[in-house]
Amino acid sequence: MQDFPRRRLLKASAAAGVGSVVLPGMTAPPVSAATTEGAAARATGSGKCPPAKLTGRVVTPNDPGYAEASLGWDELFVHYPLVIVYAQHTQDVVNALTWARQHDVALRVRSGGHSLEGWSNVDNGIVIDVSELKSVHIDTASRTAKVGAGLSQLEAVTTLARKDLAVTTGTEGSVGLSGATLGGGFGFLTRYLGMACDSLTAAEVVVASDPDCAKVIRADLKHNSDLLWALRGAGNGNFGIVTSLTYKTSPLRSVAYVQATWDGLRDLQAIFEAWQRTGPSADPRLGTQLEIHRNQILLFGVVAEGSAAEARKLLAPVLSIGTPEVTVQIGNWGDVYAGFQIPTEEEPANWKFFSQFTTKPFPKKAISLIGSFMRDAPTDDSNFFTQAFGGAVRREPRGGTAFPHRDALFYSEPGAGWGTRGVPGSGDELTPVAQAWIAEFSQALRPYVHGAYVNVPNIGMQDWETAYWGSNFDRLRKIKAKYDPHNIFQYEQSIPPATH
Repeated sequence: MQDFPRRRLLKASAAAGVGSVVLPGMTAPPVSAATTEGAAARATGSGKCPPAKLTGRVVTPNDPGYAEASLGWDELFVHYPLVIVYAQHTQDVVNALTWARQHDVALRVRSGGHSLEGWSNVDNGIVIDVSELKSVHIDTASRTAKVGAGLSQLEAVTTLARKDLAVTTGTEGSVGLSGATLGGGFGFLTRYLGMACDSLTAAEVVVASDPDCAKVIRADLKHNSDLLWALRGAGNGNFGIVTSLTYKTSPLRSVAYVQATWDGLRDLQAIFEAWQRTGPSADPRLGTQLEIHRNQILLFGVVAEGSAAEARKLLAPVLSIGTPEVTVQIGNWGDVYAGFQIPTEEEPANWKFFSQFTTKPFPKKAISLIGSFMRDAPTDDSNFFTQAFGGAVRREPRGGTAFPHRDALFYSEPGAGWGTRGVPGSGDELTPVAQAWIAEFSQALRPYVHGAYVNVPNIGMQDWETAYWGSNFDRLRKIKAKYDPHNIFQYEQSIPPATH
């Protein structure tokens, strides 16, 4: 639990630790001679790598923009890093990684800042942020797109849509494209185009190299193909820092977007049963999400290259229940996607989720449990979210992927949102209530679900290694030992290197 006294404690400890290393070319708070001599010795001890200097846009605790730079999307988690490096070029990432190694400083990698347990940030360490690497090169002839790792999903969707092209992304535009892809990535186009990671054909990656250095390598089907496999579903901060991604895109000229709203939860049983029979087995051009709040039920659907009549027909088994308010929009995917985004400043400050997959339809008892918990949800923003799988999810791309949940009927998560953005300590009185609600909700559903999604990590979960990656975990450990044997890239649920 991150309450306000804890935030004050972290701030005090960060201020005390700021001077633990002298940042090259910057004025640091006073530190002891022993500290600076130790840092210099670590920086120059190898004799093979010159002492690194931080380049790019460097933000330290003394800078005016530090408070904003150190805050992630989920304000439940507050950290105070020693320094934040916003890379402008790949070389900035190389320099930052080398600097971190030479000074023995903890590091985290960040793209969109949406790490749902705050793991892309760290106290008294360095955050290497790639969100300003926003290059885009689209080859319409080969339908490939090479993009910088800093693109958001909204930027990627709208940029590709101008060329009538698409790849799978998640639903929320402010999320980083690279982070979503490297954990698997799913959304409205998943059943049509597969997982986001399925379209990833190559990546530029900065990895640690001995002694205390860093280098740039390429991962594709011909070079470091084992790393490409690992990046497709387990690539978030485990093996190196991805600075660019190459996708195989697909043509997409228009979509039909459907939104249906039911007031109250009286039709929940019938709606959920109809949706789980329809969504995962319908025409693979149809992607659907069901979102249940304490006072309403929402159904969202996208039909690739579909008409309004076709969309209504495909969703008829669900839309025929009760008296929903239904709207259908036809348009370019980029325009439609941009249209349903909610500005970040209008979202709650604090969030807690629990991820899970389902391979068999929920029985009536499970649906009844959802209704019961949602009626007692801590806030109106709290919800139970589901995403239909099936279709192209069941087909792996050439070279395979580390993402294991291809037999799922659907993915789901209870989520609680509370507090006001930009107000420190906002909603603290609701934090224990929301966290207890999520814990009890997820526990109640355990007989009906399995596994977990690494992009929505379940903190404290036993056997999280196999929950995220199934039987792929041992292979991932071996790949980790090959590319990061010293475990430079580590966080609370990172992949450890194999020891033999």
